[in-house]
Amino acid sequence: MKRTPDRTDLHGPRVRPGGTAADACAVAAAALLVLAAALIGTHLQNRYGTLRVGWPPIVGDWMPHAGPGTPAALVVAVAVVAYGPSLAARLPWRPLLLAVWGGALAWTWSLALVDGWQRGVAGRLTTRHEYLQVIDRFHDIPATLRDFHAHILIGAPDNWPAHVAGHPPGATLTFVLLDRMGLGGGAWAGAFVITVGSTAAVAVLVTVRRLTGEDLARRAAPFLVLVPAAIWTGASADGWFAAVAAWALALLSLAVTGRRPAWTGLGAGLLFGLTVYLSYGLTLIVVTAAAVLLLGTRRLRVLPFVAAGFLVAPAVFTALGFDWWEAYRLLVTRYYQGAGGVRPYGYWVWANLACTVLMVGPATVAGLRRGGAELWRSGRAAVPRDPAARLALLVGSALLALLVADLSGMSKAETERIWLPFAVWLLPACSFLPGPRGWLAGQAALALLLNHLVLTGW
Repeated sequence: MKRTPDRTDLHGPRVRPGGTAADACAVAAAALLVLAAALIGTHLQNRYGTLRVGWPPIVGDWMPHAGPGTPAALVVAVAVVAYGPSLAARLPWRPLLLAVWGGALAWTWSLALVDGWQRGVAGRLTTRHEYLQVIDRFHDIPATLRDFHAHILIGAPDNWPAHVAGHPPGATLTFVLLDRMGLGGGAWAGAFVITVGSTAAVAVLVTVRRLTGEDLARRAAPFLVLVPAAIWTGASADGWFAAVAAWALALLSLAVTGRRPAWTGLGAGLLFGLTVYLSYGLTLIVVTAAAVLLLGTRRLRVLPFVAAGFLVAPAVFTALGFDWWEAYRLLVTRYYQGAGGVRPYGYWVWANLACTVLMVGPATVAGLRRGGAELWRSGRAAVPRDPAARLALLVGSALLALLVADLSGMSKAETERIWLPFAVWLLPACSFLPGPRGWLAGQAALALLLNHLVLTGW
């Protein structure tokens, strides 16, 4: 079937065939960064114990293992490497979206099941730091929200577990509502975050197509499936957060490029509002939202609808007695009462970036290099009309948000899961790469090695 080029293919995107030596240098530099983080981190942890991670720079323990997901993961990897690029080029658009979601589901589930059903899925969100530990304390939701602030600090009576205290109550309410629907327990919680978290790939694909054109979106599609970050999407709540933020940006892209921005703009605003009540750090998604607005053609027209939708979540939570700003102030204190006050900023400010390399893989590193070169060559004036420069700007906004989070000092370690909502937006940079099958093989190899050699914390 012959496909019709998307109307946003302004001048026809291009993939420059050269630059393989520079790509190799970028990947080698990233590998050295990871090696330095591992060696220096291991020394610091063994000598001082201040990193508070078992296998620097990620949370985990060295434990070579296999599981029921191993054969499935190998099959998915081989299938995507062999057939992913050709299917992405040939499938009609809507079947491609379904195929990407199905592929992402298969990849994430298989990687999770490498650790086994209980250890990899059902038990992930039931540990002492996780949300399911406090479900029974939300029997009266309004009363719990009014009293939420009183349990954030470590010295407070019945203080919340680390992840509950470290997030606005929207995160915990997700699992409370699942429980109320009859889907209680770790198995349902794990299945929920994997299934919904995998839709982030579809949201990113929709956004890339609307803002930069269908060709670049199709080139990115296999890389959105075969991503090492899927290790932490299955099963951490941050996979759910990443999906909500991704769909907020996708709806915003539809609003700023469509003819009827009211409903998509309102939907984007609703999800943006929910996002900041799932994670304090996701306020930085505003950086990527600004890039989407900049790349749109109806940005002023859509803003009132986005603002109206955004105000819903703050209005509801505030009416129920939760003060976001006061909770965040207490969280900063709690952060430095715990591991955040011990972990050295001087190590994590660069080791976090090594975690990001492990999340997004060597192909994304090379793609980011090419994206930066594309912006440099195109210049500011070319961004509005050059699809490749537009994609580089979109990806660059996510990288900027990630760097701001890094410099803030509130993201010392655990960024392999915390930064999932930003990392998924770096993956479209892979569409700049020629010869996708080799790069996809590298992505798969990294994910399989990590998941089989290290028992990760999530």
